[in-house]
Amino acid sequence: MAKPETSSTSTAKSETSTAKKENVWLENAKTLGLSIIFALGIRQFVAEARYIPSGSMLPTLQINDRLIIDKVSYRFNPPQRGDIVVFEPPFPLRERGYDDAFIKRVIGLPGDTVEVRDGRVSVNGKVLNENYVAQEPSYTWGPKTVPANSYLVLGDNRNNSYDSHYWGFVPANKIIGKALVRFWPLNRLGEVDPPPSHQQTPPTEPLS
Repeated sequence: MAKPETSSTSTAKSETSTAKKENVWLENAKTLGLSIIFALGIRQFVAEARYIPSGSMLPTLQINDRLIIDKVSYRFNPPQRGDIVVFEPPFPLRERGYDDAFIKRVIGLPGDTVEVRDGRVSVNGKVLNENYVAQEPSYTWGPKTVPANSYLVLGDNRNNSYDSHYWGFVPANKIIGKALVRFWPLNRLGEVDPPPSHQQTPPTEPLS
């Protein structure tokens, strides 16, 4: 026949139950803490999510598109022409009160000579094939040579983009990362558009 619990037995069980509950809370707290640290580490060094607040990259990127930004690749290889990059505002923009990151497309690499004229963008004398722009640029710029360790960036919405043709070049150390994948909206899920290429043959008329 089972014996009734004594007072000391009940107290011991109560203490054990309390200890288990405390351990569960402690483990949950540790798990949450590690998860936060891990997430912050990923955001700082590996990848992060960004959204598009303006129409400067139309039609490639729509307002409120959500993107994953790769922050690792440029530690091993420099940006390439056509990459869509997120960067901190360089000094001329800081002077004008801009603090938020920008997103544009890399057009000129260090040492490239870039010119915008007659609705076309040329790099080192060759016209770029840019079927992703909203419309041909209506302005004239350059020719200018991109300084060492810097990049020339333009928005795909050429005539409605506050980019390098207004304020200059982006130092390499200001680039946060490369726009890799669009994850929202779901009907446009996937990689961002491919980079531009030079035309197979030079234009029949010079950029004059």
